[in-house]
Parts: sequence; structure tokens; C-alpha cells
Amino acid sequence: MGCKGTSGTPVNCFALVNYIPGELGTFLNKLRVDLVAGCHAQSHVTLLPPRAIEATIPEAWNAIRKVSEFLPPFTVTLDDIEVFPGTNVIYLAIGEGRSGLLHAHTSFCQGVLDNIEAFPYHPHVTLAQGLDPEQVESAAETARQRWREYPGPRSFPVDELVFVQNTSCNDWVDLEQLQLSHTALALHVTDFASATAGARTISPEV
Repeated sequence: MGCKGTSGTPVNCFALVNYIPGELGTFLNKLRVDLVAGCHAQSHVTLLPPRAIEATIPEAWNAIRKVSEFLPPFTVTLDDIEVFPGTNVIYLAIGEGRSGLLHAHTSFCQGVLDNIEAFPYHPHVTLAQGLDPEQVESAAETARQRWREYPGPRSFPVDELVFVQNTSCNDWVDLEQLQLSHTALALHVTDFASATAGARTISPEV
């Protein structure tokens, strides 16, 4: 996810991400290319994993904007490199900021934005996926060595959310973006219910 491309036909699959900026983002983008030849994905953390929505894009974006009014920016620090069992996805675990991501995910998974997710939400930054099983161990060790040698920052702000849509060619296209505000109010269940009043509830079937 987070690939930059405009090929293919848009499909009903959307996500909400925060791209990783600066020196850290540049390092991770290059690492992704080195681990998976031809990868053009931009490094990011996902707040709302891919899902179908039964709403128009403007309706979904409006729901995101309303929830975002209650979410202040926060910092995420990247930890160790791990591998998801079963899928063999190589990723960077989240240290500081994990609770902020969990809170944001819960906040967004309501109303028109809610739907069944393929896996339980596990905040992380993907480094490589789609590798042949025999390549995974070697790629993970390469990633760990490069991460140990990297001298730059290991934290980044979650402060600019980008709403993205997938295509039939599995290219992710940016649709909208917004800046989180330091003046945002703490989100409470009653606040969210008020903010999203009238939102349609979708079927849990994708």
C-alpha cells in the first residue's frame, strides 16, 4: 500500500495512511526498493487498513474530517524489525506512539468507515511483502543490518493523514489529505456519536 501510480481502474478499496517524511522516510523508501526489486511504495503507517465502503468518496472523507477534529498530532518511534507469521511480511514494529495509533484506528472504525478487516489491527511499517518463502529470512536479516547501521532519526510525526484508493493494478492513489491540529479536543464516545450522527452503517460483509 502507499504505491504511487495512476494505472488501472479505481476499485472499492480505501485506506487512511500517514507517509513517513524526511530522512527516515527516504531511508525506508530506499530499503523497500532494495528488499523488493521494482517496489515503488512510499513508506507509511496505516491508521485505517484497506476496506470497501458503502458510501461516496465525499461522504467517507467528510467522516474522516469530523473524527480528525478530535485527534491531535502525535509521535511514533520505530522499534525492531520483525516478520508476520503466515504472510511473511517484513515490518518495523512500533514503540512509542502505538497507543495513539490504536486510539486513532478505533476512532475511525465507525459509521461509513467501518468494515471487516483482513487481520486484527497491528500498527507497523511494512518493509517487504510478496517475497518467495525462501527469500524471507535473508531479506529480514538484510533489513535488520541496514536498520542497525542507519544513523538517522527513528521517530516521525503522525500529523498529515492521506485518504488513498486502490486500483485494479494494485496502485494506491492519493485522494485527499489533511493536517491534524494541536488544538484538537480529546475524543470521547459521546463526542464521536454527535459528530457522526446520521452516518449510514454498512454491512459487515465485504
